[in-house]
Amino acid sequence: MADNLSIVTVETAEGKFQQNVSVGGHQWLADEPESFGGTNTGPSPYDLLLSALGTCTSITIKMYADRKQWPLESVHIELEHSREHVADCDTCNNDDNRIDVIDRSISLRGDLSDEQRARLMEIADKCPVHRTLENRIDIHSTEVRK
Repeated sequence: MADNLSIVTVETAEGKFQQNVSVGGHQWLADEPESFGGTNTGPSPYDLLLSALGTCTSITIKMYADRKQWPLESVHIELEHSREHVADCDTCNNDDNRIDVIDRSISLRGDLSDEQRARLMEIADKCPVHRTLENRIDIHSTEVRK
């Protein structure tokens, strides 16, 4: 495994759906909201997915602006996940023609020109997590008996 990759571990915890998550010396809880039968003691799996996209987007924008020495003061991102029905979806991989949609609103704060803002919005789509989510993803699962 490459040096820059960490292994994420997830293990059942207290409550109906609560999970212990750890990676690279960091630990936190994940859970489902009470409305889904959880105890709401941590972010949901979709919250974690959206936070991965949001943080990667913000970091990528910040790195680019810093490299160009542009006056970007801060980045604020809001994300929301939904599923939409698309009547003529040729690429849908399910029977009911539903696609997952992520709405991402990006606010760039700083004395930036219109051209700089436009370029930073282009750069947002180049963050590695964004690219991963747009790729075809194969997940290989194996059972490990302990």
